[in-house]
Amino acid sequence: MNKPTVHDIAKEAGVSLATVDRVLNARPGVRDKTIAKVQGAVERLGYVRDTYAANLARQRLYQFAFVLPEGPSQFTDTLKAALKEAISSQIADRIALKVVTVPAHDPHAIVRSLRSLNAAALDGVALMVPETPQVRDAVARLKAEGVRIVALVSDLPNSQRDYFIGINSIAAGRTAGSLMGRFAHAQGEVLVVTNSMRSRDSLDRRLGFDQVISDDFPHLMALPSIESYDDAARMEQVVCDVIAARPGIVGVYSMGSGNMPLLNALRASGRLGELTVISHELTPATRQALQNGEIAAVIAQNVGHLVRSAMRVLRTLSDDLPIFEAQERIRIDIIIRENLPGSR
Repeated sequence: MNKPTVHDIAKEAGVSLATVDRVLNARPGVRDKTIAKVQGAVERLGYVRDTYAANLARQRLYQFAFVLPEGPSQFTDTLKAALKEAISSQIADRIALKVVTVPAHDPHAIVRSLRSLNAAALDGVALMVPETPQVRDAVARLKAEGVRIVALVSDLPNSQRDYFIGINSIAAGRTAGSLMGRFAHAQGEVLVVTNSMRSRDSLDRRLGFDQVISDDFPHLMALPSIESYDDAARMEQVVCDVIAARPGIVGVYSMGSGNMPLLNALRASGRLGELTVISHELTPATRQALQNGEIAAVIAQNVGHLVRSAMRVLRTLSDDLPIFEAQERIRIDIIIRENLPGSR
């Protein structure tokens, strides 16, 4: 049986094709009685609109912005590379996309950047920024102007964002705790480092990590978190100082993406080979450290999946369609030297 068409709807409702088009596209100038007739015909015929074809016919161009942290970050660089690749693929068909970089640890600068966006010309925004009261207010303003919002990598659960694209960070932290407990056999302390505890992903990872270490591995004690605020020199200096002052450290958990200065500091300490190091995100630095046997495991998420999912979800939200949850679920990957992608 052929799928019903707009011609079938027009015939069933007893109206013109132009009237059907106005009703399906929510255009003004149609009486309520006529709208009801068209909607009744749609339901009786089981008509499912081909949104892609409709947008193609109208020459619609989706306008999306990705707001990412600025500064030296190999993980952000991999996201940008994945965006560039996605833009040239079929997933980005009829999508105009721009990337806006913001100082991740300056909420006022983030808000200024969000306010500078032309909401009237935007369909959706993907945000990879820490959740602060100022950011929540900026998200609310964009939402009030009809812009769809997804949080990317780090969630904004207390904001009015429409959807989150990323792994479950509590589960990721619990995974890190389990790996640390299984790899670090000696009794001792675990150093925990991150870019900032303002980021929701770091907060949730720390929560999950502490739960597992406390419940399952009493021979380990997790130290208070060290924050670098994306300052590589600060990270190297503080880590060197702590490692020198605390000989009982047996493991290091890196919750953020600033792994290069951390690894530099651990190498300088001369203890890298004897420490169990668990980190997040597969970057050139963590890949090389895995190959060298300096990192025990990396907890990763597929950046290509992240950006493609964000594009799909923003387009789906823009069309007021349901999200295919199973397709957008981001998997937690555990990478060790033996299963390193691209290695033989």
